Amino acid sequence: MSATESKGQPLPFAVAGVSMRDLLAAGEAAALISTPPRAPEPGFADPTEPATDHREAA
Repeated sequence: MSATESKGQPLPFAVAGVSMRDLLAAGEAAALISTPPRAPEPGFADPTEPATDHREAA
């Protein structure tokens, strides 16, 4: 048996048509989607609540 013949196990191969850049971008997008949002820092107002102090226009 020559060195180039397979011994019954398939050779690993890359999927054609998918670039490494696309694979990395897909992994990054999956990480962003699956990461929960950060807790708000204490001392800062919640941007979803209306402001309580309004000033008169000049």
